[in-house]
Amino acid sequence: MFDILVYLYETYYRPDACPDAAALTRKLSAVGFEEDEISEALDWLQHLAQATDAFANQYPQQQTAFSFGLRIYPEQESSVLGVAAIGFIQFLEQAQVLDAIQREIVIERALAVKESPMPQDKLKIIVLLVLWSQGKEPDALIFDELFIDDTQPQQRLLH
Repeated sequence: MFDILVYLYETYYRPDACPDAAALTRKLSAVGFEEDEISEALDWLQHLAQATDAFANQYPQQQTAFSFGLRIYPEQESSVLGVAAIGFIQFLEQAQVLDAIQREIVIERALAVKESPMPQDKLKIIVLLVLWSQGKEPDALIFDELFIDDTQPQQRLLH
């Protein structure tokens, strides 16, 4: 599923540039993706759109506001997400990449994946897709951070 999500992110500048579900299914199938993965990815994207609408309608005053409060993660969320994922979400909030609504959408979509603990590489894709679905793009430094492969040791050079 995540390969399809990355493919869509890289192929379509905005989600509204994607063809309708039937045409997209044919296109993804022609590229070589499996039918069950396509179905799962499109379902995940549909639920992303529904979550975005639900949170935006429920909290219209928070549309662009950043929260300076502390988000408490209940046991159910913290056990599924894991410490690394929660730390990364907090980092993105503090860097003002995610606002409170986007954070909640990221958490909701991460919990829907049903992997415990949430792998960092998949969480990064979820963050990118949430921002992409809203027509937002992180600045270059954050964008690079989202694409760093955490499984490979890397040297970071300070200038």
